[in-house]
Amino acid sequence: MRPVQLLADTPERETSQIQETREDVEIDTRDFERTPRVVATGETPLLRLQGARARLYGDAAGREGFSVDNLILIEVLDEKGRVLNRGAVGFTEFVRVGREPVDNVGPMSFNFEPGVVDLTNLLPESAPFKVRATALDYSGVGRVSNVYLLLEPRSRGNEDDLRNQ
Repeated sequence: MRPVQLLADTPERETSQIQETREDVEIDTRDFERTPRVVATGETPLLRLQGARARLYGDAAGREGFSVDNLILIEVLDEKGRVLNRGAVGFTEFVRVGREPVDNVGPMSFNFEPGVVDLTNLLPESAPFKVRATALDYSGVGRVSNVYLLLEPRSRGNEDDLRNQ
């Protein structure tokens, strides 16, 4: 198991107090700001999947869940920093980066059980990659807990393999 911290615990702040925005991202919402504000960012070093599963947890041991208000934009980068793939994790409406829609990964929620968010399908099977995570908020308050990416061997027992069926 190889844990990498993606995001550090960031206390709750009112959305209006967060200055930094992510101008290339648009949230399709009628009631709130369409340009989200940046709560926190993080990026892994260069990694390789090597047959592992890549899941999100709230701790390095893979025992705790995590939380976010509103969402984490996951961007998979190649070794030159080009974006290969994206996914949105959290409680959000439709997300676009430029003109490209971003698919939700995992359930629509503020709180996530340990390992329920599986990023494996976003990642290249054999090429090296980095994962960039940006916690974004567009209404009320923004916050994120610790978030770790764990690369786990695929043979962790049947219950984990059946969870996403």
